[in-house]
Amino acid sequence: MSSGTHDTLVYRLAQMLVKLNQGESLDPDELAREFGVTLRTVQRDLNERFAYLPLEKHEGKYRMAPAFLGRLSLKDVERFAALAGVGGLFPSLSTDFLRDLFDARVESTLLVKGQHFEDLGSRQAEFKLLEQAIASHRCVRFAYPSDAAEEAVLAQPHRLVNIKGIWYLAAKHEGRLKTYAFSKIERLQMTADAFEPDASLLQKLEAEDGVWMSDTPIEVVLLVDKEAAPYFRRRKLIANQVVEKELADGGLIIAAKVGHPNQVLPIVRYWLPHLKIVSPASLQKEIEQGLAAYLQPPSSGAPSPG
Repeated sequence: MSSGTHDTLVYRLAQMLVKLNQGESLDPDELAREFGVTLRTVQRDLNERFAYLPLEKHEGKYRMAPAFLGRLSLKDVERFAALAGVGGLFPSLSTDFLRDLFDARVESTLLVKGQHFEDLGSRQAEFKLLEQAIASHRCVRFAYPSDAAEEAVLAQPHRLVNIKGIWYLAAKHEGRLKTYAFSKIERLQMTADAFEPDASLLQKLEAEDGVWMSDTPIEVVLLVDKEAAPYFRRRKLIANQVVEKELADGGLIIAAKVGHPNQVLPIVRYWLPHLKIVSPASLQKEIEQGLAAYLQPPSSGAPSPG
């Protein structure tokens, strides 16, 4: 898809979303004439690219369900149009966050006011360079901060993945799948070296909910009490979460395969005391040790408040 074609597509989608958001009923024939495209193209926009929207069809016209009108800002509309327009280039991009944003059927104590998106700002050129490298199967070289110092990386880029509004590069580095936060990538270059995409790696990207990916995933089992259970039934709050058993008291046993403990530990800490790690025991011990350290009285050398 050329840049000009892509820009035209994004403009069309954005205009259609604005109309829907304002409560207009869209006639596919009129849209085709307005944008100078075929009726089939417009029908594809409405039925495929906007599949995540709560649209109603009446007498051949499409409109947003009344309960969802006015939920988008102009900036949201532009971003959603861009994502929908390039969806085919990003097979790993999940539209769950879009569905969640429009799903107001169930009110709860958790109020979702919208999705925060990473602002690419002046880094659009680097983003497009990564798109080009992925499409042409060319290696990339860049600097990336590590625990010790800045790391020089030569990698095979496979996908740009958007998780909860943040962009990551999923790439093969030294024979292993790794993920890099796009915002931290510096001095990006595309090399002349070509590579063959790894089909098994791409399958793993399709199946994985998060960005922590590993060749040796950790199997985690958690006990969720009845107070927190409704939230874990409604949404996957932990990557790759599966409800294994519903308990008589209203609680849950859930399981997940994760690539890194950080996919689980922050969630457990947030939901304490309603969650407990059943296995592996080492993760539950880490939680308990962290709590014990937090509850220790401050040392005599610590500054007093005020």
